[in-house]
Amino acid sequence: MKIKYISIIFLSASSLSYAQQVKDTLIKESKIDEVAITGSRNKKRTVTNTPVPIDIIDIKQVSQSTGQVEVNQLLQFSAPSFNSNKQSGSDGADAVDPATLRGLGPDQTLLLLNGKRYHQSSLINLFGTKGRGNTGYDMNTIPIGAIKRVEVLRDGASAQYGSDAIAGVINVILNDRDKGFEGNAFYGMNLFKSPGNNDVVSDHSIDGTTFNFNGNLGTKIGSKGGFGNFTAEFINKDYAIRNANPDIYNDPDPAPRQRFGDAKAQNIYFFGNIELPLSDGLKFYSRQGFSHRNTKAYAWTRTANDDKNIPEIYPNGFNPIENTSITDFTFDNGLKFKVANWDVDFYNAFGNNRFTYQIDQTLNATMGLKSPTSFNAGGHSLLQNTTGFNAVRQFQVLKGLNIAFGSEYRYEKFDIIRGEESSYAMYDINGNVVTANTPQNLWVTIPGSDPVRYRPGGAQGFPGYSVDLNKSRNNFAAYIDTELDITDQWMISAAGRFENYNDFGSTLNGKLATRYAFTPQFAFRGSVSTGFRAPSLAQKYYSQQFTNFQEGQLVTIQLASNDSDLANKLGIEQLKQETSVNGSAGFTFNTGKFTATVDGYYISVKNRIVLTGYFPKEELPTELQQQYPFIDQVQFFSNAIDTRTKGIDVILSYSENLGAGKLTATLAGNYNDMEITNVNTSDQLKGKEDTYLSARERAFILASAPKTKINLNLNYKISKFNANVQLVRFDKVTLIGYDDSEQVYNPKVTTDLSFGYEFSQNLNLTLGSKNVFNRYPTLQSAHVTTGNTEAGGIFDPVQMGFAGRQVFARLNFKF
Repeated sequence: MKIKYISIIFLSASSLSYAQQVKDTLIKESKIDEVAITGSRNKKRTVTNTPVPIDIIDIKQVSQSTGQVEVNQLLQFSAPSFNSNKQSGSDGADAVDPATLRGLGPDQTLLLLNGKRYHQSSLINLFGTKGRGNTGYDMNTIPIGAIKRVEVLRDGASAQYGSDAIAGVINVILNDRDKGFEGNAFYGMNLFKSPGNNDVVSDHSIDGTTFNFNGNLGTKIGSKGGFGNFTAEFINKDYAIRNANPDIYNDPDPAPRQRFGDAKAQNIYFFGNIELPLSDGLKFYSRQGFSHRNTKAYAWTRTANDDKNIPEIYPNGFNPIENTSITDFTFDNGLKFKVANWDVDFYNAFGNNRFTYQIDQTLNATMGLKSPTSFNAGGHSLLQNTTGFNAVRQFQVLKGLNIAFGSEYRYEKFDIIRGEESSYAMYDINGNVVTANTPQNLWVTIPGSDPVRYRPGGAQGFPGYSVDLNKSRNNFAAYIDTELDITDQWMISAAGRFENYNDFGSTLNGKLATRYAFTPQFAFRGSVSTGFRAPSLAQKYYSQQFTNFQEGQLVTIQLASNDSDLANKLGIEQLKQETSVNGSAGFTFNTGKFTATVDGYYISVKNRIVLTGYFPKEELPTELQQQYPFIDQVQFFSNAIDTRTKGIDVILSYSENLGAGKLTATLAGNYNDMEITNVNTSDQLKGKEDTYLSARERAFILASAPKTKINLNLNYKISKFNANVQLVRFDKVTLIGYDDSEQVYNPKVTTDLSFGYEFSQNLNLTLGSKNVFNRYPTLQSAHVTTGNTEAGGIFDPVQMGFAGRQVFARLNFKF
């Protein structure tokens, strides 16, 4: 079914229900009287009596005591099973932090906004970043100022919510306050001090300056309980450069990257949440979101004598700048009403993400002195529209039976936007575009090269997209979700979901879960489920030619689409869905002052889609070598691996009156062990398993999360003063370089410290420091010298990142 690209304004409704006071939580907030429970559609189900683990994170409380201004980084230092690192030199990933739950892929966690499926980013992670070959969600398109809380369901939930929910579900709940104005002003800066013996240098002793302002207005609408809640937010962040010291690390040629570090970024947000009773039993609501992010990130250095440089343009070489622009739009609308004692939600959720690239401070070497130094490289966009309904009703069976059912129709469209010709083309000596039929004697040569070498084409740093692409698909889903309280102590739940995609077929998944309370304080819980993730449109159709540094040498790589002739002739099979089997078991213990939750989990995933390793041109059939004369290696998307993940989550919380104040302590930890159980090569590629998925690629997949991550948070509040200390321990991470050498990042502990004071009920100030002891990942001194670190720096984007110490001030006010 072909649907034109239009903004379909329809109706929407939340699939979640409200319950009472939360106890099983990373951050407890006594003011929350009702909580939307992700993972259950039973209105009577609280977090403490669900059969699966759910964390409630009060964003306002966490953001006030930390130096984080983006959702991803806030969760990175709040939820042990969540991992996200800022990237450097990874193309579009420098603007979108890849995020994982329980070490699985960025696209194996489902993101909801007020219970609605949120649209993915149009970006696909390629190289130098976590989640290579994966698409994912960009949570940083949602402003912190608009969020009331974040719910993290740490359990497979495809049978309830559909594709992507293999690792779990993250549900972002928007503010619904109906009166008053709340504002927040934040200013932070990095105080640079080199680790080691001056091994790292920066442009300035103070850098990465960050300014954030958000304002949130709540107002009543009408006289029947309607409200509007609106947020505007602005973030401006400067570069934080962390170069290997060129006075120490100056070999080989080319030397290590000259501009490694955090990108410069500017974000603008406008979000709204409206609810309006239309009549008795009929309620309308609408959620609108707009965000725009502009990011400037440095690509790898091109030195003065590099084949990719024209010395007359850049006598000292150059560092290309990837100037990315991300525009994101959300528009969800819905009606709630009753039909024959069924609570019905009818909704439409629309989202669009557009990502474009302007490459500055660069050139196209085949154009010589006529080359521009800035190029429009094109981009990509993703549209998603979901229309559906949910119906919920409770029956007096035993101690209570809750039945929910519903259906959805989803339409997705993925576009690649072609850049200007000079951003991707290779020109000959006459200024014509080089094709497979261009005689070699017309190619642009490197003056004085012996043997003869040729200039590469395209914009250095990020060659533009050479094709326009428009692909779409639709999906139909239907589900049933039941919960039965057999006794006051024992409940069971069962869910089933059918989905049909017009491009790869149907899938049926189920889930069983139970909880038994041995005492009012102690309960056992567990679940087993099957899950799936449909191949994204980007994974099926994306193709691009790009450059990468390997052992200090620049190589040209052709990433061929899954449906291409190149993929077909090398035996790369058509993509199919990923499937999973999930199991979890654990217990909860709650005495009021002390709560404990311990949950073990098992996740087996078959046919995970990742990027293959690089196939050298010399291994291609002769006809393909002739068809692609200017590439060095080829790479593909493939259902390449099966994985098995085992782990355990532990959350302990204790509160006690201490002196005239109150002490709250939370210890949360995650142990996660993943193994690759099988590499799925086709018959044509048997014997090439080490190329199909090299040791380096395996290590990168396994390093998606540290084996253990532990958070300890201590908060003491007395009168108008409060102090907060947070320690996070990241376990060892091991990567493999291009030369097959091990790069070990030893365990590290970061410490965040903040002090707050309430001048009045309407004004408070927090002063603090993030990473107060200035911890960095382990220096890779030998590997950066040989050009073998993944991101070209003296350390990679792992563990706590590479910005070092930050100090900040945060002012909160309301009226």
